[in-house]
Amino acid sequence: MWQTFTNWVMEEVARYGYLAVFIGMVLESACIPIPSEIIMPFGGLLAARGQLNFWWVGLLGALANVVGSWLAYLAGRFGGRAFIEKYGKYLLISRHHLQLADRWFEEKGEITVFVTRLLPGIRTFISLPAGIARMDFLRFTLYSLLGVLPWSYFLAYLGYLLGENWDKLTAYLHTANYFLLGTALLVIALLYLWQKKQRRR
Repeated sequence: MWQTFTNWVMEEVARYGYLAVFIGMVLESACIPIPSEIIMPFGGLLAARGQLNFWWVGLLGALANVVGSWLAYLAGRFGGRAFIEKYGKYLLISRHHLQLADRWFEEKGEITVFVTRLLPGIRTFISLPAGIARMDFLRFTLYSLLGVLPWSYFLAYLGYLLGENWDKLTAYLHTANYFLLGTALLVIALLYLWQKKQRRR
């Protein structure tokens, strides 16, 4: 199934070029599972073949990531915030937790957004909590861009460098995604259990 999906993404990028790179990276950054680990290296490969321009591939990938992050940010700010305020108590999330998140993104939002944008798997999901915490939109945009630029060019360069062997890269990155997501879910589960124990006390 993964190979079929990979082949489909490759066909679309090969057929539509820059447009497919842009749309795919928008969807990826909006929390829709279209992995950049396929789009950008394959775009780099097409650049190595002379079909696309390497610099345009990296730049469009980064700009598309910012656009997609806007969608997730706005969903968190105007939809997710209201949902958490209304139903958060059923998830053991109180208004106090929202205030803590607001303070965190106010004080450490820049470094949080920048660093997570460089991490596979986790990078696509930071926009939603940033929106829920109402991080300043301009600061969110700036540090998102600073984070996604090196990531987009890094993946495109790997595809450009590896040439026809670029697909070997995706297997390692795909495994890394699952590892990081699994670690994040484990941490969330442990925090949930710890908080539940504290509430009982």
